[in-house]
Amino acid sequence: MLNRRAWAAAALLVALAGCRGNKTKRIAVVPKANSHEFWVFVHTGAAAAGQKFGVELLWNGPAQETEYDRQMQIVDSMIAQHVDGLAVAATERKALNRSLDRAAELGIPVTVFDSGVDSTNYLSFIATNNYQGGQMAARELARLVGGKGKVAMIMNAPGSLSTMDRERGFEDIIKSEFPKIEIVARQFSMSDRSKGMAAAENILTAHADLDGIFASSEPSSTGAALALKSRRLSGKVKCVGFDASDDLIEDLKDGTIQALVVQDPFRMGFEAVKTLVDKLNGITPSKQIDLPARVVTKDDLDKPEVRELLHPDVKKYLGAS
Repeated sequence: MLNRRAWAAAALLVALAGCRGNKTKRIAVVPKANSHEFWVFVHTGAAAAGQKFGVELLWNGPAQETEYDRQMQIVDSMIAQHVDGLAVAATERKALNRSLDRAAELGIPVTVFDSGVDSTNYLSFIATNNYQGGQMAARELARLVGGKGKVAMIMNAPGSLSTMDRERGFEDIIKSEFPKIEIVARQFSMSDRSKGMAAAENILTAHADLDGIFASSEPSSTGAALALKSRRLSGKVKCVGFDASDDLIEDLKDGTIQALVVQDPFRMGFEAVKTLVDKLNGITPSKQIDLPARVVTKDDLDKPEVRELLHPDVKKYLGAS
């Protein structure tokens, strides 16, 4: 009798293990925020990968990119659920270090995307080459202002490594290649359009002879454009922004913004999920995957590859416009 019970118990354990082994894998994706179109497009790419590879996607992020504690809570919650893989875009480079260490201890593979972290406990890092993107912005703004004059920077937020790299790339090129251009002001938008507008207006008030503005993120770019329009300075003060949204594309069309340095958020989200699926299937992805950015001007907007880059099929993968 005991032997029969032992065999029955063993069979049940094997059956349960088999069920767990065949269970759909869960991949958690935690963006910096949900409040900007960039993250909607990242979500679209992640959802596309989830559909293609047959994994369940758990998407959750803070409302704003400056909610460091909230992002930490979400990441810790995903780890506590013992998800099969975790992809995260860190709002701040140091805030998630302990969480990533905990994920490593539990054997949960982690892919970091968009913005880097100080921790080394991750599987792969996927991001735009942001330093190079900042360099591209510097050369484009220098071309627009004729290689001389006064320019300003509307930066994103302290501790955001991706935007810090863009800002560093911009400054390095201005200093090394364009000695007749002076960076006369720098202010943060704190990843908020209204604060970005206020920062740009402060700079425009203090520097009536300003020739150009570089804005290093979507909210910074939108804020700068709003300030230029409110001061009737569209086209007079040249503006190069970073990232794209419907509003920024309209600003590009009407001449408020002369160029946008554009990332590929769809591909970023797709690759973040794919690296984790690969790992679960016994394939080790590259430790670092660089995605190129490109400068987009008004004349580029009708090019098929640019249309696809700027308008991924959100409805197809997320069921919303």
